[in-house]
Amino acid sequence: MTSNTKTNLWRSSAGETVSGPRFDSDGEADLAIIGGGFTGCAAALDAARRGASVAVFEADTVGHGGSGRNVGLVNAGLWSPPDDIIAHAGEADGMRLMTALAAGPATVFDIIDREGIDCEATRAGTLHLAHAPSGLDDLRDRFRQGNRLGAPIQLLDAEETARRTGTARFHGALWDPRAGTIQPLAYCRGLARAAIEAGARVHENTPVTRISRDSDTWVIEAGGHTLRARHLLLATNAYHRDIKGAGAPGYVPVCYSQFATAPLPENLREKILPGGEGCWDTALVMSSFRMDKAGRMIVGGIGDATGPASPIHAAWARRKLREVFPDLADQPFEHAWSGRIAMTSDHLPKVVSFGPNALAVFGYSGRGIAPGTVFGTAAAKALLTDDPSHLPLPVISGHAERFTTIRQAYYETGAALTHLTKPLPFS
Repeated sequence: MTSNTKTNLWRSSAGETVSGPRFDSDGEADLAIIGGGFTGCAAALDAARRGASVAVFEADTVGHGGSGRNVGLVNAGLWSPPDDIIAHAGEADGMRLMTALAAGPATVFDIIDREGIDCEATRAGTLHLAHAPSGLDDLRDRFRQGNRLGAPIQLLDAEETARRTGTARFHGALWDPRAGTIQPLAYCRGLARAAIEAGARVHENTPVTRISRDSDTWVIEAGGHTLRARHLLLATNAYHRDIKGAGAPGYVPVCYSQFATAPLPENLREKILPGGEGCWDTALVMSSFRMDKAGRMIVGGIGDATGPASPIHAAWARRKLREVFPDLADQPFEHAWSGRIAMTSDHLPKVVSFGPNALAVFGYSGRGIAPGTVFGTAAAKALLTDDPSHLPLPVISGHAERFTTIRQAYYETGAALTHLTKPLPFS
């Protein structure tokens, strides 16, 4: 690997740029948003387009968190299959959520087209790959559940899967034509840029230190100044920082790492993922792979590539690439980076009311792009109209996760041990 391997590819290749000044004077707004990721920026864009005054506070830079470290798969739905969602959310709320998220990719791509966002948008679908015969059984079950609800997904046999991926290592796949891939950081920056053009104020490098209530107004303290706003959205997800007066969202942080090769030679690009689908597999410790616009192969997996087990995860990525695509065995990795996922026990997002006219939205459990866009847009509508029916899920008064530190260590240790000791299960 080269000396650039600790860098985030998305920061190197983003076609969109955005810059927001620090918050340096007192002010007012209809809607204050804490967090400049997919959720916060989508909410800012929708609210500004509705004519509301909006102020976004981002502790670092737009897309610094999970939105700028995402795999870039624009999936329809959530990680859990439909029957599990209904079991946890109930029939009515589960169907409401799945209906909203089924249209999630279309919502994302429509915004990209409307706002002219330069983010390598590719609407070729995604492939959920069967890593083993047991994985194919899982895909058959998901296929039956999805088709029962009208999803246009297709179950592919091993031969068709090999044709689409360029490898014979998988036992089949579930193809979702609604989905696609994007450059995630560029998309997030594009949302912020469009929000600014619509009149929103985006303040980067401005961590919020305290929130409080004064009569019917929220008072947000940041950078030694205050903003007064009637409505407040907390959209920090897995990158929440301590804010006095605001409880932390309840989730388990799970790390996911990615490794990107140099751009592949044209002869290899023509036979590996020639249709441009993004992929992930059915393994318990899942992995993903996709190509970007320049032809880099990007391999991803559970685990922290910046932590103590980073050599283990890096060695696994090299082995994974070699086993799945033997022709790429000698391709160097030029970039490696990690991000945090906000995981909830039931793998469902949460919308929590933590005060009058205040919502926290979090917990996408690895599906940030389309759900973040949908929930952010819906949260802006719900707050500004005082109508929670705009939201894909009911508002709850609180959500807590138990033993988060232990569970975080469990996920990382399990990923490291799996990557260290287990052979790749392709037989």
